[in-house]
Amino acid sequence: MHVCVRASKVVQQEIIKLNTTRADLRRSAFCLQDGGDTGNLLTQIGLRLATAIVRRNMKRYDYSGSLAGNRRRQEMSDIASRGYSNPDVLVSTEWLAEHLNDANIRVIESNEDPLLYPSGHIPGAVQVDWTNDLNDQIRRDYLQRDGFEKLASRIGITPETTLIFYGDKNNWWAAYAYWVFRLFGHTNAKLVDGGRLKWEKEGRDLTREVPSYPATSYTAPERNDSEIRAFRDQVLKHVEAGLPLVDVRSPDEYSGKLTHMPNYPQEGALRGGHIPGAKSVPWAKAVNAEDGTFKTAEQLKAIYEGEQGLKPTDDIVAYCRIGERSSHSWFVLTNLLGYKNVRNYDGSWTEWGNAVGVPIEKSV
Repeated sequence: MHVCVRASKVVQQEIIKLNTTRADLRRSAFCLQDGGDTGNLLTQIGLRLATAIVRRNMKRYDYSGSLAGNRRRQEMSDIASRGYSNPDVLVSTEWLAEHLNDANIRVIESNEDPLLYPSGHIPGAVQVDWTNDLNDQIRRDYLQRDGFEKLASRIGITPETTLIFYGDKNNWWAAYAYWVFRLFGHTNAKLVDGGRLKWEKEGRDLTREVPSYPATSYTAPERNDSEIRAFRDQVLKHVEAGLPLVDVRSPDEYSGKLTHMPNYPQEGALRGGHIPGAKSVPWAKAVNAEDGTFKTAEQLKAIYEGEQGLKPTDDIVAYCRIGERSSHSWFVLTNLLGYKNVRNYDGSWTEWGNAVGVPIEKSV
């Protein structure tokens, strides 16, 4: 005859706390032959249950850890699998969350809304404001070399630091800052795929604590405007030569119905319309609306090449209203599709729409 002794009620409760199943409880029953030592039995029960629980939870931890690891690999492999010419220019939110404490990176937030950063930002991120930090405060132009060196030194970076840009508006201003840093030769830079929108939607940490990094002595080359930047007179020659331009503004801005984005004050330009010959490819076509991530290379090619007939060998000028949205499209064409000769006309419509004697087309 066997005497069946079940685990004590306390042990059963502990098992339940650990989310075990009823089957686990049934398996916690131990049987002894008559004459067994009940005290020793309960000791054995406790030891065996403790061992089983530890093993079970170690498996759960390993499984959970492997899931997190799998998610990280899937997000980065997802970027790598999209067919981009240079997938290394993007990092996933998961990757960034795991590398916030890396000494060789600096996370930079750049927004249209200057109140977003102080209201909460990615831990460790510094703010680079497009108006106060990147632009000359007197004339309409970007910083000169000495101003850029002061900015870079203040945020504690060197030419070897990997910069991770993100921001609001699906990375408009992050791409803008990325582009300006490129003017000064800082090419070791990436965008967070999905930007601030995706980070927030995933419920990731935000902080109001402003980090402090030791200042550096950054040495930059002279600003190089010749490769990725276009000026008005160059754009005029571009038009006269019949070379392709991409207008990345909204359809109503392109047509001339509006002089600014919808729901913004209609100011900044005396005339509406677009530069003659420009193709209308709104910047937003390049991203997935639900999380701000970039579309695949195949989808992007269908937009720029299939719909508009552009080619990777084309000499292209992109423009918008003040250069931020066109920085985003410049990033797509240059880094994701591998176009070799794309320039951003940052004067854009606030210059062209106010200039005397330049040609304009309207479709309203």
